Amino acid sequence: MAKKDTPQQPEEELSSGDSLKLDLYFWLQALVMALVALILVFTLVGRIIGVDGNSMYPTLHHKDMLLLQSIGYEPRQGDVVVLTKAFDTVTDPIVKRVIAVGGQTVEIDYGTGTVAVDGEVLDEPYINEAMIEPYYENLTSLTVPEGSIFVMGDNRNHSSDSRYVALGVVDERYVLGRALLILLPFGHFGPIPAGAQTV
Repeated sequence: MAKKDTPQQPEEELSSGDSLKLDLYFWLQALVMALVALILVFTLVGRIIGVDGNSMYPTLHHKDMLLLQSIGYEPRQGDVVVLTKAFDTVTDPIVKRVIAVGGQTVEIDYGTGTVAVDGEVLDEPYINEAMIEPYYENLTSLTVPEGSIFVMGDNRNHSSDSRYVALGVVDERYVLGRALLILLPFGHFGPIPAGAQTV
């Protein structure tokens, strides 16, 4: 006995209006997911902060926007960090490079324009120009206390940093986070590489 062919249900076709609504729904869903992911990243991992001034030139420029790693970060030699320690008239966060961490000894030779950590002269191609003796207190040697960091700007001759007694060594609790990435302007977009390390 031959099987009867079952009648096929006609396929429903979406009208152009329904198709457009479906496309918009999927795009909106993707956009919401992307926004949720960004909010989670900035809430749980880091934050965005702007550069004010030229003390980190040429690594960073005035008004660059940076992505910071905040959660779970411990300062390491060579990292570019954002600090919240106020000094003199400075009350906003500042950006500097970690030259030494707790237990390390920093020696600054203004004659040769070099910085040594634990007796090893740092290779610092990122600095703007040869360092000269600053107008403020002439610090030449220091052992960094545990739990603190010694920081300097890459634009050494135009940076108030740990050489300046008003700032001095910085307690790690003042570190807001490590600068990972330049977000804006797009012409400067990219990762911020770590500097010289002796360990």
